[in-house]
Amino acid sequence: MRRTARGIAVLASASLALTVAACGGEDKAAEEQPKADPASLTAELTWWDTSDPQNEGPAFKELIAKFNQTYPNVKINYQSVPFGEAQNKFKTAAQAKSGAPDILRAEVAWVPEFASLGYLYALDGSELLSDASDFLATPLASNKYDGKTYGVPQVTDSLALMYNKELLTKAGISAPPKTWAELKSASQTIKDKTGAEGVYVNPAGYFMLPFMYGEGGDLVDPEAKKIIVNSEQNAAGLAIAKDLIDSGAAAKPSANDAYGTMMTLFKEQKVAMIINGPWEVNNVSSAPDFGGLENLGIAPVPAGSARAGGPVGGHNYVIWSGMPQEKIDAAVAFVKFMASAESQAFLSEKLGLLPTRTSAYQVDAVKNNPVVAAFQAVNEAAVGRPWIPEAGQFFGPLDQMATEVLIQNKDPKAALDGVAKKYKAEVVPGYGL
Repeated sequence: MRRTARGIAVLASASLALTVAACGGEDKAAEEQPKADPASLTAELTWWDTSDPQNEGPAFKELIAKFNQTYPNVKINYQSVPFGEAQNKFKTAAQAKSGAPDILRAEVAWVPEFASLGYLYALDGSELLSDASDFLATPLASNKYDGKTYGVPQVTDSLALMYNKELLTKAGISAPPKTWAELKSASQTIKDKTGAEGVYVNPAGYFMLPFMYGEGGDLVDPEAKKIIVNSEQNAAGLAIAKDLIDSGAAAKPSANDAYGTMMTLFKEQKVAMIINGPWEVNNVSSAPDFGGLENLGIAPVPAGSARAGGPVGGHNYVIWSGMPQEKIDAAVAFVKFMASAESQAFLSEKLGLLPTRTSAYQVDAVKNNPVVAAFQAVNEAAVGRPWIPEAGQFFGPLDQMATEVLIQNKDPKAALDGVAKKYKAEVVPGYGL
C-alpha cells in the first residue's frame, strides 16, 4: 500500500509540540508551547458527526455545549454528514487539501485507510493517549496503522438480536432464539400466533456477516494475504439468510430503503425481531407505538453451525493532518473532552451506547444500565475485523451481493464469486484468490 508522507504529523506530549513528517523524510519540530488556559484558548473547529442526526445528533450537540462551558472561545462548527457519504467525502476533501473537517467521527475501518494515505495526525506521545491503558484493547487497536496510533475510540458496538418482548410472550416463546434454526421456527410461530412478521433481515453486506461468521467464514485472511469471501462457509451462511426469506419465516425485504423499512416495522410492532446495534436503542425505545425500553429485548445474534457473533464495530475521533497548526491545542482539548469517561458515560445514559474506556463502566449511569449490560454480552461474542487500510472498501461489493442474493434471488456462491473478483481487481489486488 502506497503511503503518502506529506501531511502526516505527530502530536507531541504535554507541550503539544507538533512534528511533521515532510516529503523528504526529515522531521521538523515546532517550538514547545505552554499548556493553554481553557478560558483563553481561541479557535474555530469543524467537526463532521456521522451519527444519526435525529436519534444521536442531539446528544452530541449537548456535549458540545458542555465543552463550551470550559472552553467558551472554541467554536465548534457542528456538521452532520450522512454516514454513507462521509468516507469518500472526507478522502476527496483531504486529497484536495480543502474542505476536510478538522475532526471527524470515523468508522473503525476507515482509520487505517485514511492513515495510510497521510490524511490523519498520529497521536503517539500526545496527552490524548497519556491514559491509553484505560481504553479497551479492541477499540484502540482499530486506530493503529504501521506502528502508530491515529485516533481515539469514541464508541464500540456489534450487531445483536433485538426483539419485542411482548410479541415473543404472546407467541409462547420464553427466551430469544440462540441458533438460526431456532430463529426460523420462532419466526413462523410468531407469525401464526400474533399476525406480526417474525423477523426482518436487512439486505446489506454488514448485516450478512453474522450469517457468514456463523458458518466459520470471513472476508480475507490478512496473514496469508488471501481472499476468502467466496468460501463454501460464507455461501452456506448466506443460504441460511436466503432461506429465512424464501420460506416466509422472514419478511420480504424492501428493494428501496430496506433499513428504514425494517426500523419502521419494528417500532410499530409489526416485526418481532431484527438484527441491529446499540445506535438504534434510543430510536426504538422512544417510538410512541413500541412500548418503551422495557419492551426491548437484546441478545447475542443466533449461532450457525460454527459459532455466534456479529462484527466488531464502532467509531473513533480522528484529526485531519491538513489542519492549521494553530488549531492543534483546541483540537486536542475537544477530542480529549469528547472521548473522556464522563462524556462516554453521558452518551451511554442518553443513547445506550457502549463506552470504550474501562473507567466509564464504573460510573453508576453505565454500571446500572441494562442496555449496556446486554450489549456487553453481545460484544464478548463479536468477531474481530482485519484492521488493514483496505477494510473500509469491503462493504460496497458486499452490499451489492446482499441485494443480489436476498432480493434478486441470485445463487449465494455465484454472488460471492463476483465479490471475490471485485476484491482482487479493486480492493486488495496483492491478495490471492
